[in-house]
Amino acid sequence: MIGVLSYLVFFATLASILAIAVLGLNLQWGNTGLFNGGVAAFFGAGAYVTLILGGQPQDEHLGGFALPYLLALAGGIAAAGLLAWIVGRLTLKLRHDYLAIATFGVAVAFENVMRNAEWLTGGAKGLRGFERPLRDLLGDGLTYNIAFLTVVLVALVLVYGVLQRLAASPFGRLLRAIREDEDAARSLGKIPARIRLTAFVTGSAIMGLAGGLYGTFYAFVSPQDVLPTLTFQIWAMLIVGGAGNNRGAIAGAFLIWGAWTASGWALSRFAPVEAQLYTGSIQFILIGLVIVGMLLWRPQGLFPERLVVSQSGKPGH
Repeated sequence: MIGVLSYLVFFATLASILAIAVLGLNLQWGNTGLFNGGVAAFFGAGAYVTLILGGQPQDEHLGGFALPYLLALAGGIAAAGLLAWIVGRLTLKLRHDYLAIATFGVAVAFENVMRNAEWLTGGAKGLRGFERPLRDLLGDGLTYNIAFLTVVLVALVLVYGVLQRLAASPFGRLLRAIREDEDAARSLGKIPARIRLTAFVTGSAIMGLAGGLYGTFYAFVSPQDVLPTLTFQIWAMLIVGGAGNNRGAIAGAFLIWGAWTASGWALSRFAPVEAQLYTGSIQFILIGLVIVGMLLWRPQGLFPERLVVSQSGKPGH
């Protein structure tokens, strides 16, 4: 029983962390129409900088400043936002397809830098030695994981609440106006380039928050955690859940993460031994088929974006 509970806590923690990243992507794509193919880079920036700032000093590489946890996490969020600002200034004038290619290239470059810059990130060995917050009080067992899950859920609810209020605000309507017809928004005196950059930086900072929580949970991060496949997974979550709908983004994260872990378990248990060598590849094929099926038969996702009517249209209103 304890084993099942431990696994459920582990599953819910990772699904909630990924849901935060999906909410950031939903702000960029679902609300603003920005195709970010470099999610893994911003997620990784949050994870690496959180561990560098909050980790213990080590001889092998720079960093390990042992800052208070919240300050280290804020540094991770700021690093993701700064990276997004630099990338956004260079790429947001591109069309959707070119923007996707450019940001995907950023993610690939980020992973390669993390893998080779041993003086900064520990290289392929990754960053270790991160002191989990309140570890002395809670220990390393189930109690700690439940407490950390509570923290992650609070962060998820806060991000969801802020994005819901933002979507209902005049700024949210402006984002959707730019997504639907940028020229029309410009004709009304708006500055789409500035608004697009704001949405891109904000969404990427939210991904940095998810990365910082991920690094905290494992007390470790390596280049394997920021492979481009992470971008693939988070996009699948948003497509299945429903772009433009924050509830759909969260539901998609839990559904795809559940399908991912269940398919991995099923393949390891029932597939022939020869096929188990290719479990990871088979999982990607299955998730790819889910994405293709959703795009063909339900492109709006399981939870479509709700239409927002600003005026009733009735006489006298």
